[in-house]
Amino acid sequence: MNTNTLSSTGTALLRIAMGLIFLAHGPYLKLGIFGLDGTIGFFQSLGLPGFTAYLVIAGETLGGLALLAGVLVRPAALGLAIISFGSIIAHAGNGWVFSNAGGGWEYPVLLGIACLVLALQGAGRFALGRRGSLN
Repeated sequence: MNTNTLSSTGTALLRIAMGLIFLAHGPYLKLGIFGLDGTIGFFQSLGLPGFTAYLVIAGETLGGLALLAGVLVRPAALGLAIISFGSIIAHAGNGWVFSNAGGGWEYPVLLGIACLVLALQGAGRFALGRRGSLN
């Protein structure tokens, strides 16, 4: 394998892993575990309007699916970076390490940076929309 193939494969692995992570955080965690009412209540406890919970769930779900499929990867990753950096609001008071009670802010920063990498690199290999300019 040449360097370009290895790099493109690495990008694809990151894209697929990030897609799964955001699907775990969006529909699985926020809807399946906490429930819509619990998620809205949590957002409101942070001082955010309740409708932002819908936006985040939709963004994590649609963005996660886009990353998994490899379509519209750049805009999806950019949107997910914004969500990730925004989630620091929920974790900032818990310290840096994510293993702290309530989860620190290291994990949201990592997710945000990984999304920025995908927004810069595109889809990589094994993407349905690989030839498009937004991938």
